[in-house]
Amino acid sequence: MIQLDDLDRAILRLLKEDARLTISEIAERLGRPESTVHFRIKKLQERNVIDKYTIVLGERLQPKSLAIVYIQAETPIIEDFLEKYILHIMKTLSMLPNVLAVARSGKAGIIALIGEENREKLNRFVDETIRALPTLKKVEVFPIDSFTKGKGLVGFLVGV
Repeated sequence: MIQLDDLDRAILRLLKEDARLTISEIAERLGRPESTVHFRIKKLQERNVIDKYTIVLGERLQPKSLAIVYIQAETPIIEDFLEKYILHIMKTLSMLPNVLAVARSGKAGIIALIGEENREKLNRFVDETIRALPTLKKVEVFPIDSFTKGKGLVGFLVGV
């Protein structure tokens, strides 16, 4: 784990809030010289603490209805095929625009974050696309009603 001091964390907090801030604006807010802030940001980039600068899409482009879907594949007769099948499902899901994130969970499980305009379309997507995948043992849908933390994640993940 990389050690960060208070100044590094303060710079990262400001950049996470608004990556458009200039070095002079960051220096002014933190009461530090521009050269110090510039040096610290350069070091954070070199150490891969800062990977890239990006945008978070606004609510107008974000799905209004979200759910976490847990998918469990049926173990095939030849168990060696399970790994390939899981990877195939994950790749297939990753290509769908409604699927915002895909992750592996255990030996035969997949978790996907999906989004749609409304709950009805979301349910239809699950029924027609995910439940239609062959040899699934279980598909559980957990609708998300609200976020306490991480709301900006959706704006970051949604495709255009």
